[in-house]
Amino acid sequence: MQIDRKMPEHQAVYAALRDRILLGHFAPGQPLTIQGLAEMLGTGMTPVREAIRRLTSENALETLGNRRVIVPVLTQTQIDDIYHLRLFIEPELVRRAAKNITKQLADDLYEIDRKVNEAIAAGDISGYLGFNKDFHFAIYALADAPILMRTVESLWLQVGPSLRVVCGRYGTASLPDMHLDVIKALLENQPDTAAAAMQEDLKQGIFLMAQPFAQNFDQKLGTDQ
Repeated sequence: MQIDRKMPEHQAVYAALRDRILLGHFAPGQPLTIQGLAEMLGTGMTPVREAIRRLTSENALETLGNRRVIVPVLTQTQIDDIYHLRLFIEPELVRRAAKNITKQLADDLYEIDRKVNEAIAAGDISGYLGFNKDFHFAIYALADAPILMRTVESLWLQVGPSLRVVCGRYGTASLPDMHLDVIKALLENQPDTAAAAMQEDLKQGIFLMAQPFAQNFDQKLGTDQ
């Protein structure tokens, strides 16, 4: 995933690293270096430093001593807190999005959901995570609620690497969703029903993340070192 050369370099580097974290391309606990990231993206170290600073402020990265940076390993309590907030904010975004849905936008959502289902059937975790993110944020963008949107983006960033590990453990077959119910309710101008369907969709992720993720991952780190 190289940077978008059409964007200002500092913004393009931030966007590229942010997407990698959100989609779990870096594992929880993985150390990162400025030089290594600059080489990966084919850019200078100054925009990488700026991107790390921004991502650290968003809790997507954690700085340690000696200028070390890692992808945080979430505790079960942190995961519970993140999903508690998501269960409140994301259905509200769906509720607000209902007033702006159109037939064309619904068709776009159906197409994204088709790609989600194809990724699930193929066992394509990267594809699933990417298209699932596209589906959710295509709806949330309709809500015209920038503060809530920024909060949700930060929550997704924090949980992305952990979700990638969980999906890798249980596979895509365990990833049912309520996407069609959300779209149907939006088209029928039923904001509360759409919000309830999104809440049920999020609970699928909560069920997977409720497994003893942090303890198991800590044990894995111990065996790999």
